[in-house]
Amino acid sequence: MKTSMDTTVLLAAIVEEEEHHQECAYLFDSGKMLLYSHGLLEAFSTLTGGRRFRIPAVMANTILTEDYAPCLDIVALSPGEILLALNETEPRGVRGGAVFDYLHLVAARKAKVEKLYTLNISHFRAFHRPGDPEIVHPAQIKSR
Repeated sequence: MKTSMDTTVLLAAIVEEEEHHQECAYLFDSGKMLLYSHGLLEAFSTLTGGRRFRIPAVMANTILTEDYAPCLDIVALSPGEILLALNETEPRGVRGGAVFDYLHLVAARKAKVEKLYTLNISHFRAFHRPGDPEIVHPAQIKSR
């Protein structure tokens, strides 16, 4: 089964202090996951931006490059695909920063995944429609 994740899951897998670290880390052991390419930028920004923690940029890049990117299938959206997705935002009620979550869903649809894992269930369910991948919280899976 093809599955994807958003940045919240990637970050929780990396940061041991995150509430759902164990479940998110488990996803990386269960096979390749898909991530929208922008998720790498979001993760880097959060790791180096420092609300609750801050690590040096070189360390963040090394963690992403060596430890996590090999476990991911990165999916990009072309400018045309992004613009087409933006045409869908108003009917789906996507506004403001929710567009970044929505593009994770668009990338998952493009890759024909069955499940998209996120810690922000309510964000995704607000604009989810029939035919989209199932939105799943990592706590719903069995962890070790």
